[in-house]
Amino acid sequence: MRLRILTGGRWRRWLGARLGGDFELGDRAWRRTLHFFGAAVLLYYALPTDVLGGFTREELLLTALALVLVLELLRWAAGVELPTIRAYERARIASYVFYAVALVAAVLLFPLPIALVVVLGTAFVDPLIGELRLSSRWRSTYPWFPGAVYVLLGSAALIFVTHWPAFAAVLFVGIAAVVALAVERPKIPDLDDDLAMTLVPALVLAGLMLLAPGVFP
Repeated sequence: MRLRILTGGRWRRWLGARLGGDFELGDRAWRRTLHFFGAAVLLYYALPTDVLGGFTREELLLTALALVLVLELLRWAAGVELPTIRAYERARIASYVFYAVALVAAVLLFPLPIALVVVLGTAFVDPLIGELRLSSRWRSTYPWFPGAVYVLLGSAALIFVTHWPAFAAVLFVGIAAVVALAVERPKIPDLDDDLAMTLVPALVLAGLMLLAPGVFP
């Protein structure tokens, strides 16, 4: 017997109707929304060092990741059925696992400027790319439009949060955008683009900060 979580899809059907479509549209919109929420991992930086009765913020973040991994284990071992799991994910590790690992790694392994850029880029630009590819009207705007959004989001974060000079911020994020869009495009079996789109640009940016400290703060 398989355990189903959130059966029926009433919420997604309602959402699709509100957007002028059907269940499929509602399901896609809900998955995009959940993807946006990935940016909430950046709240990590707003937390005090010790939270929730002695837990460090690192331990809290790793606990959240552990819960995601346990949920995926239950999906495989106990046949738990989750909403928004697409057909091609049923025979491999689900995208939300790759996404969670990428977000936590970005925050814990890289400095704040890099985490800001790659987390915002993946959280908002990846679903935007998905929508553009589905639209015959807007498909031609790829890759310049998602690239511009990536640069705008990341540059704004660096300028207003970390107080980087505008030129350095735009150059830094522009390089990240090119790398992110390049690694997002190929579809590799058993590897999700959320992981590549987050961690490959992060590694490139870390190299830039190491090799050109006078250009990038």
